[in-house]
Amino acid sequence: MHASPYARLPTLSPAAFDDFGAGHFPGLLGIEMVSTDPRRLRCRAIARPELLAPHGFLHGGTLVAVADTMCGYGAIVNLPAGAAGFVTAELKCNFLGTLRQGTLVCEATPLHVGRTTQVWDAVVTEETSGRRLAVFRCTQVVLWPDA
Repeated sequence: MHASPYARLPTLSPAAFDDFGAGHFPGLLGIEMVSTDPRRLRCRAIARPELLAPHGFLHGGTLVAVADTMCGYGAIVNLPAGAAGFVTAELKCNFLGTLRQGTLVCEATPLHVGRTTQVWDAVVTEETSGRRLAVFRCTQVVLWPDA
């Protein structure tokens, strides 16, 4: 049996999630956790050149990846006792704006937290103006250890 990847999370603090994501995709995105409250997770990420599309605007995949990460971290914080993990089963994103530089903020909130599924919404905004860049919804399937 494989050890749970969440065993590397000594606490559910923002700093613990920053360490958890370091060296993985969330770390490459530059995600900095601000809050890991089970009902409202929040992060920041700077729009660096590596996260832009070749035309100079923030890549849509960056917005999706940040939002999916926040919803995934929300799933971790809200996993039922005994669950082995989760996977994203479905996602949808509407792009409302973009930026060339600055800092984006993502806030994720749960719509449904159950034993087999979780449904999450996330809103990505530009930090200074609060202008919405994307709205995102996903469904997470809770995984259980083999009986």
